[in-house]
Amino acid sequence: MFIPWYQKLHDSNELQNRIDRAYELLRECRLCPRKCGVNRLEGEVGVCGLGKDAMVSSFAPHFGEESPLVGRHGSGTIFMTNCNLKCVFCQNYDISHLGHGSTVTLEEFAGMMLTLQRHGCHNINIVTPTHIVPQMLSALQIAATNGLRVPLVYNCGGYESLETLKILDGVVDIYMPDFKYADPEVGQLLSKAKDYPSVAKAALKEMHRQVGDLVWDDDGIAQRGLLVRHLVLPNGLAGTPEVMQFLAEEISKSTYVNVMAQYRPCYRAHEFPEINRRPTRQEYQDAVQAALDAGLTRLDDRVRTRRLLIF
Repeated sequence: MFIPWYQKLHDSNELQNRIDRAYELLRECRLCPRKCGVNRLEGEVGVCGLGKDAMVSSFAPHFGEESPLVGRHGSGTIFMTNCNLKCVFCQNYDISHLGHGSTVTLEEFAGMMLTLQRHGCHNINIVTPTHIVPQMLSALQIAATNGLRVPLVYNCGGYESLETLKILDGVVDIYMPDFKYADPEVGQLLSKAKDYPSVAKAALKEMHRQVGDLVWDDDGIAQRGLLVRHLVLPNGLAGTPEVMQFLAEEISKSTYVNVMAQYRPCYRAHEFPEINRRPTRQEYQDAVQAALDAGLTRLDDRVRTRRLLIF
């Protein structure tokens, strides 16, 4: 029988220790690599725009996620409001930039997790959790006390602090980070994060150390491991060959990768000529080939289908 890692920490009372450590990071906030230094416990806000309380935009079973997460009953997604990255092309900019959502209590947050489990969702998928790790852990403790038993998915942008990730060691079952860019200048231009490539590389190494390659049960439902998303950008701005080479050589050739084709100009993308169009069919096919050339063969089921159907 599958037992999520957070349940083991909950039973040993170690989860409370992790919660305390995470909240302490809010005092002079260093939850993420930006290290704003504001006192979020007193309501001050940094780049992410949040103080002590978490905000949720929506929660529901989601059937558009990767195949091992969706199964028959969907991935139990909870979309958090605001973000520590400032991507100018964000497709969810109303949530991440404009702050659309509602403040939730920890009990309400936990209730969302339990509701999704009751709906049959195969996991709890926290979307954009980086800036609300303490609140996530607190809600998780309440939910685990009340019977939550499905895997926890940490669905993030890849811009993560090692200090925070180590608090999550033994808590998160499935890490699902983006690896957005290989070039620091592109990270600065598009996400105001020049250190994005180096930070993401260190973060993915730590995530893989914690959970290993993605594994699933007899029904093909993910139980534990690393799943990496890479969004193909026009004009090669994502640096796909470098990203895939890193994954193959420094993480694992068995890394499960979703080479994503859904980029379209959103939010402020029209201000940047380099990204003011969708990728071409050839650009996407070249990205998939870069993954294969690097030796990565565990691509999301839909990747090969997209090569034939997109555009």
